[in-house]
Amino acid sequence: MANSRYSYVRLHELPDPLLPSTFLILRLDGKAFHKFSSAHNFTKPNDRRALDLMNAAARRLMAGRELMGDLVMGFGESDEYRSVYEMEGMEGKLVSLVSSLFTSAYTFLWPQYFPDSPLELDQLPIFDGRIVQYCTETEVKDYFRWRQVDAHINNLYNTCFWTLVQKGSLTTQEANSELSVSHHPNSPLESNFAQQFFDSTLCGRHLFYFFCGEQGTLSSEKQEMLFSRFGMNYNHEEEMFKKGSIWIWIEEGMMVGNEVQDAKVDDGKRRIEEEEEEEEKEGVDRIALPNSSNPIPSEDQSRETLEERKRRTKPSKSKRVLKLVHEDLIKEKFWTSGYGKGVLEG
Repeated sequence: MANSRYSYVRLHELPDPLLPSTFLILRLDGKAFHKFSSAHNFTKPNDRRALDLMNAAARRLMAGRELMGDLVMGFGESDEYRSVYEMEGMEGKLVSLVSSLFTSAYTFLWPQYFPDSPLELDQLPIFDGRIVQYCTETEVKDYFRWRQVDAHINNLYNTCFWTLVQKGSLTTQEANSELSVSHHPNSPLESNFAQQFFDSTLCGRHLFYFFCGEQGTLSSEKQEMLFSRFGMNYNHEEEMFKKGSIWIWIEEGMMVGNEVQDAKVDDGKRRIEEEEEEEEKEGVDRIALPNSSNPIPSEDQSRETLEERKRRTKPSKSKRVLKLVHEDLIKEKFWTSGYGKGVLEG
């Protein structure tokens, strides 16, 4: 940049470096998405097209060259996405890059998922972003647990709310009033779901009042209402609706349980074996036909040629691939032996 007498204005640009040796959580939230979803008639309580679009935009963000795969994990629900970033940088640049890239991808992919509802210039999808920094793996895990608990709470409430409206013929005000009063005879502390998080996780202490306040129906009451009045078993709802979506980098051929995930056949070894058989066959042919114009290679020459071919056909190193899952990341099993194993290391 050229020096001039006006360069002093740069002194007003304050640096905004991120703390080193911390975990960076990039948070993206839809701006005024209630109006946006109404304008495009999103299906209530869950629009599969909208969620698939969010997942597709998140994949573009995580797999794109702009961030070079440094977003190691992403979690999405409704109109929000949270990702773990493993590199250092400047907060302003990183937030603006991620927000603009995600919004661009969402807008570009929109016609594929909503071909009959074109975007209008005065009603565009907008996502704001921010960064949260944590010092320990425990805090990062609890952050994602918090978001998945939130996904469960919101989805259960919305499922009940819109079922009362759509199938129970209640107004939105009547449905909200019915879900605001608990008839549970026991103390809120006896809710197993709430007690689990209150006792075991950092984030649970913050969620406890929200989930088990004196006002509002409990999870068990909502599920009982769905089943007794509408014949709906909440456990049969789609996992994506209940648990959110997780994009995560894994190694090709990664074993989770008894299943090989995203394994691509690496036929390097197979090619070597086939060439060894071909070498042996050609050697037999040459011996059987001594008058052939092709000379019989010596044992050393054959071995040298085979070694060279082995080097050329050496199996490629395993590659990272992005996988979309809808797993329970609240339990420690996800982080110790599931898809989340090792994701926060390095």
